[in-house]
Amino acid sequence: MELRTLIFANPGKQNTDATLAIAKERAQALGIKQVVVASSHGFTARKAHEVFAPLGVNLIIVTICHSWEEQGWCMTAEEKRQLQALGLKVHTGVHALGDGVGAAFADKRGGMAAEEIVRETLYRFCQGMKVAVECMLMAADAGLLNMAEEVISIAGTSDGADTAIVCRPAYPRTFHQMRILEVLAKPR
Repeated sequence: MELRTLIFANPGKQNTDATLAIAKERAQALGIKQVVVASSHGFTARKAHEVFAPLGVNLIIVTICHSWEEQGWCMTAEEKRQLQALGLKVHTGVHALGDGVGAAFADKRGGMAAEEIVRETLYRFCQGMKVAVECMLMAADAGLLNMAEEVISIAGTSDGADTAIVCRPAYPRTFHQMRILEVLAKPR
């Protein structure tokens, strides 16, 4: 098999259109009917909707959990309502790779929770890789994915999308069953 992968010189929002295009191309080639997209305030979600809605895929938008509201990173109720009006499923939940109870104990007592070690390992690829895996896990745990089918997960660095992967989904508690099958795009 020969696979085309986009490697961007720099991370960020400017890579969104190319990332979505290669994800669409691969979804069509593989017959993938479910796509997870990370979106903080709806920009990437709306762009993904334009690309994937005509294909009839199950498009799931995963947002940052509300414990980060003080940083202004969380989707507002109005932003969420606008996306839902487009027919998008929008999920906000506990981050699968940190920021939960384990992180609270690690912050107070020292050390790292196991999910934080996985998070830091995925960051070695890029921020989008960590977020793409995490959002897929969160969507699975929320019951929004068909676990018998492959999924494309799309995320980015700060704003927009610069990372896309094809994976075999898993729940956080069955993490070892998850497989990243293809890397479609990532920053260098």
